[in-house]
Amino acid sequence: MPSTQATKVEATLNALFKDSRLDKIKMMKGAAKSMFRPIQPIDFEHVYLSISSEQGEDLTRLIVQNDIKQVVEFGTSFGISTLYLAQGVSETGGSIITTELIASKANKAIENFKKAGVNDLIEVRIGDAMETLKGHQDPIDLLLLDGWKDLYMPLFNMLEPNFHNDTYIYVDNANMSDSQVFLNSIAKSGKYAIQFMFGGSVALVTYKLK
Repeated sequence: MPSTQATKVEATLNALFKDSRLDKIKMMKGAAKSMFRPIQPIDFEHVYLSISSEQGEDLTRLIVQNDIKQVVEFGTSFGISTLYLAQGVSETGGSIITTELIASKANKAIENFKKAGVNDLIEVRIGDAMETLKGHQDPIDLLLLDGWKDLYMPLFNMLEPNFHNDTYIYVDNANMSDSQVFLNSIAKSGKYAIQFMFGGSVALVTYKLK
């Protein structure tokens, strides 16, 4: 990544992480609503729910070290993880498709990508990922699952025909109950190897016969 662009990305990430640290009250308000009804994505419309900088740097390294070019991300939010993905694909000549259910979040993410100077590397699709990624035809080198956890399994099943022997599936919040159900299910297939990282909060899934 050219130094000027790298500086823009770093400045954008620093600003986003600063904002995300102010999100605790918003997070508590969103979670409190689950006391009266099942919690929904819209409850976190203004909450970052972002990966850590350490995870982001790990994603960038994964992309560069494995020459990953075609990335699909489920769960854009305000674009923190996507910016780390962009740092990687800028080195490999790749591109990103990212999808976000909540339009206000997606539009803010697009603004962030423009500020960082990487919007040309990223296609943002707004809406239900089961619709926005339906009919995806291109091979997937890296699938990042970082959205609503009960969609991990159906989304994985829908996109699995686009995987190849060197595909990586990076699962965030792997220690949550719905994520565990998903990971246990694909483990039973016998086709996939699962490596837990970051104290079990992340799982990296690959084909056993890589």
